[in-house]
Amino acid sequence: MYSAFDAAAQTKNDSSINKSHLLALPVISRSIETDWSFGAGGTYTFYTTRKKDSTTRTSSIRFLGSYSLRKQFLFTVNGPVFFPGEKYILNSHFSFSSFPDRFWGVGNHTPDDNEEEYVFKQFYVRLHGERLLGKNFFAGLIYDFQRVININTQPGGLFDQQNVAGKNPYQVSGLGLSFSWDTRNNTFWPNKGHLFSLQATHYTSLLFSDHRFNNIIADARWFKQITRKQILALQGYIFLNTGADVPIRSIASLGGADRMRGFYSGRYRDDHLLSLQTEYRIHLYKRISAVGFAGMGDVAGRFSKLSMQRLKYSYGGGLRFAVNKNEKLHIRFDYGFGSGKGNNGFYLQFGEAF
Repeated sequence: MYSAFDAAAQTKNDSSINKSHLLALPVISRSIETDWSFGAGGTYTFYTTRKKDSTTRTSSIRFLGSYSLRKQFLFTVNGPVFFPGEKYILNSHFSFSSFPDRFWGVGNHTPDDNEEEYVFKQFYVRLHGERLLGKNFFAGLIYDFQRVININTQPGGLFDQQNVAGKNPYQVSGLGLSFSWDTRNNTFWPNKGHLFSLQATHYTSLLFSDHRFNNIIADARWFKQITRKQILALQGYIFLNTGADVPIRSIASLGGADRMRGFYSGRYRDDHLLSLQTEYRIHLYKRISAVGFAGMGDVAGRFSKLSMQRLKYSYGGGLRFAVNKNEKLHIRFDYGFGSGKGNNGFYLQFGEAF
């Protein structure tokens, strides 16, 4: 299914010298949203310091081009760059997608038989630069740009009935601030440390945005090594929008390969999202590990309407194969089950859910 080429970009045989590696491979992946996808991808891992430096984590640039059996095309380049001493961090994301998708309407009680298809083409750019303020504490600036150049919906369908913003081609452009506290010892497969991140972005016509609104994201992750081969990982995630002009590709989306596995990404959509998930990670043999996971979450039109009594649930498990053993970079095979009828599916992905 996979073949890999692992090339060292430096050839000196000195263990004190940081080496960079390119891992490129043909990719076969699968998710509920895409069915089987075929393409090529990989990662370039490197250090911005020449000598070994325990204060600077491994930088990575990940790339992927794929085409699915559902005629979905995706090209993406993303990853963090950690500068010497981690005084500066640059997170970047560039992507183009041509994507037949599904829509059930806005809200957390949309019936299954609401399902209708729509198609969009989208350019997306996100730049997030961070500056070290104190030990493990960062402040940053965000630029977020999304251009939907083509969107085809069904005449008289849900988009028209609910007057969904963004049913015509549009762009959004926004600037934001971020604050984070990051003590993780590895960005791919940490076994200790935590990440607390808060991001707030304002989308305005001053930046040539067709829609005006605000977005706030709070992300908390915690990792604990239970035994030499076992890790407990937890994540809490909050996504909030304010304003009455939030377009379809910017509202909160429940489900997908990273949160609430088992639900189709976007099965439930609304302005606000809350999700909690945990993973128990166990190393089995050489490059193989296993994971069990569970999560709960929901969307709502107002944050005050999110209720613990009505949360949706997901659970499942999977295997991991380390394509880069030293950096703990994995291919993951997950199967998730979501509460409700028909919410389940298989995921074959590159990298961890969180």
